[in-house]
Amino acid sequence: MDDAPSPLFLYDDDPDLPGWKRWQFRDSTRFNAFLEPLQVKLEGSIARVRMMPRHEHSNMRDNVHGGALLGFMDVSLFAASRAFGCLSAGGAVTLDLSAQFIGGGMIGEPLEAHIELLRETSRMLFLRGLIVQEGLPTIASFTGTLRKSSPPPGTV
Repeated sequence: MDDAPSPLFLYDDDPDLPGWKRWQFRDSTRFNAFLEPLQVKLEGSIARVRMMPRHEHSNMRDNVHGGALLGFMDVSLFAASRAFGCLSAGGAVTLDLSAQFIGGGMIGEPLEAHIELLRETSRMLFLRGLIVQEGLPTIASFTGTLRKSSPPPGTV
């Protein structure tokens, strides 16, 4: 009998999007479920993290709400770091996240964070990214710093 805890996140091939990985929290009662499903794809030095904005992510202008964008930015830093091979699930905390909102995002169209790893040290990850949608000007830019930690049990 195997008593090892199961991983908290799924990170496996997405059967609906060949070439993409699913990044999904197994506990659907956590905040991440509000943004999921998420997909991740590494293209050279850029990690693409994708979500599909729904009505519950909208503001009064029927654009993606700034709070949903900030949450997506934060979660995408972790998904990208996993794709870069820097982290396993739960192995870091956000130290800072700085965002600049540039335009509105559309509901019902895939929204992507394109993230670049600027530097990795023994305890820190420095990243920057853009939030984009096909056919639209850049929606937002952001930078973030993650501090690596000892992962909690079962977060492989």
